[in-house]
Amino acid sequence: QVQLVESGGGLVQSGGSLRLSCSFSGLNFPDYLMGWYRQAPEKQRELVADITGGGTTNYVDSVKGRFTISRDNVKNTIYLEMNSLRPEDTAAYYCRANTFMGTFWGQGTQVTVSS
Repeated sequence: QVQLVESGGGLVQSGGSLRLSCSFSGLNFPDYLMGWYRQAPEKQRELVADITGGGTTNYVDSVKGRFTISRDNVKNTIYLEMNSLRPEDTAAYYCRANTFMGTFWGQGTQVTVSS
């Protein structure tokens, strides 16, 4: 059974930092494209950043220079280091795995940035 479990969300002031984690189980983790997505109230879910098995990263323009995605293939975990947070970063953040069995999502973790 494939499972993704996010953690690390919370409430932070504007300019602050948070680190999200997503642990993955059930399949051979190093092979898959992993990503962080977010969804704010009344908005569509959007890609924040993703990372290939080889470590190539991709970011949405609004987080470039502030967020860093990384993965630990031994711990089967990906991370999203978020710095210089802004109120517009407030959203539920979801981890996603693209596998040969299909796409899997975590349950989400809430990030709230106060101004």
